[in-house]
Amino acid sequence: MVTLQEVKQYLRIDFEEDDTLLLSLISTAKQLVMDVGRMDEERFSENEDVVRTAMLYTVSYLYENRNTADFSKLTLTLRAMLFAQREGVM
Repeated sequence: MVTLQEVKQYLRIDFEEDDTLLLSLISTAKQLVMDVGRMDEERFSENEDVVRTAMLYTVSYLYENRNTADFSKLTLTLRAMLFAQREGVM
């Protein structure tokens, strides 16, 4: 859904030292978005725009706050972003 290049462009990173970390964060973001949005792979693919935004936000938050991340705050933000998908509105 979200590639390493997209994430690096979004974060304005132009070096390769953090590529392994970013790939790990992309994987974590996907799982968090699926869990919080109560999505399986099919629903994940159907909601591409919202999922892409949620994943970029998650990767950005985890990258920029890697030492002080507040997972409660992150989860609440994701719930708000994915509310329509969670409740079957969309």
